[in-house]
Amino acid sequence: MVEKSYATGFWPQLYEPFRTFGTRMADDATYRITMELPGVEEKDIDLAVHDGVVTVKGEKSATREEKGETWFFSERQYGSFSRSFRLPADADGDKIEAHLKDGVLSVTIPKHDKSTPTGRKVDIKLG
Repeated sequence: MVEKSYATGFWPQLYEPFRTFGTRMADDATYRITMELPGVEEKDIDLAVHDGVVTVKGEKSATREEKGETWFFSERQYGSFSRSFRLPADADGDKIEAHLKDGVLSVTIPKHDKSTPTGRKVDIKLG
């Protein structure tokens, strides 16, 4: 699978874990993509398949406030990321499943059944 990554934001340390995310594995029946997304909630992740490309996008934000007797500290951070994976020809993009557990997103893409032909016969018409 070919991949492409994008990360934006003012504070690089906020999205630094996303620069190398995306472990890819395959077995006889499926392709699997595993991504560590610490602190990112399900509602902040967008997973889409379009024209044979799986794209994972998301945002992470953090707010920190501290108060003392004579002082107040407030900090906000924001970062977004996007990672795309081109699916191999034998991947079935219509049956992708994804699960998020303990900050790890697992995407499973089944392979087409090898017994099912992928081509079709085209009838030729006269005239």
